[in-house]
Amino acid sequence: MKKPSACTPETLSQLLQRIAACRVCEKHLPLGPRPVLRISPSARILVVGQAPGTRVHASGIPWDDPSGDRLRRWLGLDKDAFYDTRQVAIVPMGLCYPGKGKSGDLPPRPECAPLWHPPLLKHLPRRELTLLIGQYAQKYYLQDNHKTLTARVRDWRNAPDGFLPLPHPSPRNTLWLRRNPWFEAEVVPAMCQRVHDLLKNKPV
Repeated sequence: MKKPSACTPETLSQLLQRIAACRVCEKHLPLGPRPVLRISPSARILVVGQAPGTRVHASGIPWDDPSGDRLRRWLGLDKDAFYDTRQVAIVPMGLCYPGKGKSGDLPPRPECAPLWHPPLLKHLPRRELTLLIGQYAQKYYLQDNHKTLTARVRDWRNAPDGFLPLPHPSPRNTLWLRRNPWFEAEVVPAMCQRVHDLLKNKPV
């Protein structure tokens, strides 16, 4: 599907059709293209993760894995609230499963976010909080490559307005969480309160 001309604004439906038909990274994707995202113009929270894993690729449901279970616990949301696109948009840095590397899944394809995030953000006019999960989302949105993930998360109070950097909730990060107990003691309760304040006051 061709992108509409500059004189004709692209609807969200048209954009999602273009994303579904995207083949830019096809030769690099071992399981083929299957963009996984959820978005609605009314969403006030945007979750930006890394890329789908094999389980999410198979189901087509973002965060449909143990990482998603932990993330929902952090947010204090059940699945119904988390997957309510009227409230929560989910757009990973890489929309398709990138394949396996030596120590887990490969990084999100670098072509994806610059191509699709800008037009998708135009369809999130009510976005007030963006959760930046993992180093790839943080580097792209915060443009602070000199900082480590731990430093960004520890300095969460000074993040740009509307952004919150988080570690990835993967079981692989359990050791990081044990070494940094301040995250679940300080950041998680504050984030949970912010999320619930936004959803409680969502526009009708």
